[in-house]
Amino acid sequence: MKVDFKPKPLVLSERKAAHVERLDSGTGSWYVDFGRAAFGRIRFRATSLKDGAVVTIHLGEVIASTGRSVERAPGGSRRYRKIEQRLKQGTHWYETQIEPDERNTGPAAILMPASVGEVLPFRYCELENYPGELSVSDIYQVWVHYPFDCSASHFRCSDPVLNDIWEFCKYSIQATSFTGVYVDGDRERIPYEGDAYINQIAHYCLDSEYAMARETMSYLMQHPTWPLEWHQHIPLIVWEEILYTGDTSFLIENYAAIREKLLLPMAREDGLLVADERIHSVPVLAATKTDDRIRPLVDWPECERDGHEIGEVDSVVNAFHYHGLVLMDRMARLIGHDQDAGFFAKRLACVRDSFRRQFFDQARGCYLDGEGTSHASLHSSMFALAFGLVPQNEKSRVLAYIRSKGMACSVYGSQYLLDGLYRAGADCHALELLTSQGERSWAHMLYDVGSTITMEAWDDRFKPNQDWNHAWGAAPANIIPRRLMGIMPTQPGFRHVRIHPMIAGLEYAEIKHPTPFGPIQMSVVQSESKLQIEGFLPDGVDGEFCFPNGGRALLKAGQRFSFDQSLS
Repeated sequence: MKVDFKPKPLVLSERKAAHVERLDSGTGSWYVDFGRAAFGRIRFRATSLKDGAVVTIHLGEVIASTGRSVERAPGGSRRYRKIEQRLKQGTHWYETQIEPDERNTGPAAILMPASVGEVLPFRYCELENYPGELSVSDIYQVWVHYPFDCSASHFRCSDPVLNDIWEFCKYSIQATSFTGVYVDGDRERIPYEGDAYINQIAHYCLDSEYAMARETMSYLMQHPTWPLEWHQHIPLIVWEEILYTGDTSFLIENYAAIREKLLLPMAREDGLLVADERIHSVPVLAATKTDDRIRPLVDWPECERDGHEIGEVDSVVNAFHYHGLVLMDRMARLIGHDQDAGFFAKRLACVRDSFRRQFFDQARGCYLDGEGTSHASLHSSMFALAFGLVPQNEKSRVLAYIRSKGMACSVYGSQYLLDGLYRAGADCHALELLTSQGERSWAHMLYDVGSTITMEAWDDRFKPNQDWNHAWGAAPANIIPRRLMGIMPTQPGFRHVRIHPMIAGLEYAEIKHPTPFGPIQMSVVQSESKLQIEGFLPDGVDGEFCFPNGGRALLKAGQRFSFDQSLS
């Protein structure tokens, strides 16, 4: 099936106010809550007895601590804007105009199309000096987003917190699509490779729409960013597109540049990358299309690194290098670069052996941050686990170490922590982290902070300048379908799928997952003694079902499947 990669025009949708309340009849003050934040403007109907009357409008993401008021000084990059709207005599509709922000409309930012106009992320609105009447049918949030089929995906389970987190993250992917490419958030509106990867695989799990990811991939190849691991994300991004769409044209056209993202000139004889003077070499600078500011990130902000000591031979950088070699080996074989594939296969085996020899701490059962340090952050072990670098005989000890750390990483790092836990079969711990209501949790963002779009960090105290509209915080939008429900394509173009649900203590869960051929649907119900699975694969998709307690069953395209398994 041929996938359409032609970009689609942005959509302007109208959202009716969820709540309108008169605050003070004497001053003509009104409070409006639209229920969710979005990137847009307001459109409202007002009546004036004369020309020139001015209504003051306050828009913002944050509600004041006193309630029923837009916070005028939200701090950091949380948004607030004051707008003066001049009225005409009689009753008319007005749409506010947003003045551009200097930082997110700079040379590196993605600009809004002139046909759409500038937007602001906001949920709350106040009107001052308007003595007329205002109802929910008189004021709308006009918000901008990429075309998004909300009915293409569905998830529901027995845990109401997880249901809320799913909807929270799903909406976040839609709401942050306002530029037509994946950007980091409103503070900068810049595409970043690590952000884009999380956004991409979430988008694929929510809608059978692939053009926005392609646009972002093309942009990032020409406009790379500074973190070393962000360059290493390019093979991940390209491989996911191939798995979900089957299209290899981008790989073929950009093969040499994608290969360069392995940063092989930084490698020493044992295969490990060294971030010494080699990082400033002409081959590396040419591959990264940047200057000598390129450096390891590990996690962001810096306080979320669990004390990771970044060194010249870093375990996180080399875990990404190993995974990149694995994917480049697959992609080279797929398009007939057999000589390269042979090289990658040998090199990844060398890196795997060197990685264990240099970084594994046998006494503690965990991975060290790098060569020459005894410090062991969560990140060094979780990336090794996520990328298949932990041998089977070491997994139990590494998992114990990872469990002891909890969520000692950022919202970005959570993607790889959860990937690693599910990959190792630690679904109970993964579900605990997914549904946690502690400070480092999606429930905290949603219930305690009050954001309706995933945030850049777990809380303002971890990143005081954060914004409240970062898609890289929406990892559950892909973790739930791909890991908890276990729906993963294993052949290019979603021609074959592996389904391995790992629902831990949930009593039931159901999902609708988009593919280029139509949706996969499945429900899982479990009691203390029995597991019941029912599902359907669309025409064009074969599969394999993996039972939680072992065993496999082949699935045929276009057929319903049903299994009962005893858990006693």
